[in-house]
Amino acid sequence: MEVGMSDNRDVQAEQENAVDETVLGAEEAQVETSEAEGVELDENAQRIYELETALSEAQATIKEQQDGVLRARADADNARRRAEGEVEKARKFALERFAGELLPVIDNLERAIEMTDGDNEAVKPLLEGVEMTHKTFLGTIEKFGLSLIDPQGETFNPDLHQAMSMQESADHEPNTVMAVMQKGYQINGRLLRPAMVMVSRAPSDGVDTQA
Repeated sequence: MEVGMSDNRDVQAEQENAVDETVLGAEEAQVETSEAEGVELDENAQRIYELETALSEAQATIKEQQDGVLRARADADNARRRAEGEVEKARKFALERFAGELLPVIDNLERAIEMTDGDNEAVKPLLEGVEMTHKTFLGTIEKFGLSLIDPQGETFNPDLHQAMSMQESADHEPNTVMAVMQKGYQINGRLLRPAMVMVSRAPSDGVDTQA
């Protein structure tokens, strides 16, 4: 009887040991699985971090390249504007110089017209030819921005006129251009040559020719 009970206890102990080993094995497997999952999570987190870092670096590179392109474009635009400005200045300077060389030609044509006797039938055809040449010449240079300054009867303007003399006059208001000795010219709004004029003044008044 005692032997039978002892056997039962041994069997029961073996069963309990088997259960304990099974539970222990399951716990160990669970721990191993958790550790493996933890390692995998750490690897994924590291990979995500690396990808985010690479993305940030790529975005920074793109931004830097974009800024470089914008700067290069701005520099190119500035260089183009400077070049255009220099070309325009050179063109205007060359045109002003050329126009200045033409003024004596215009003056000579006008003198020839003024000094020629229009009533003389012998020289009348010649006079008409000179007048036509003068008119055509002025029309041509006006296309390039040249404009005449002929201030006869106008108020004296020191910015456009040069007073060569002053004369008292009861027929003109003081500071009036009484006579134009030489016509002036502007080109594209800039003074090329002032008109040389005679200016009226009252007996006790004058004009500041230095203004």
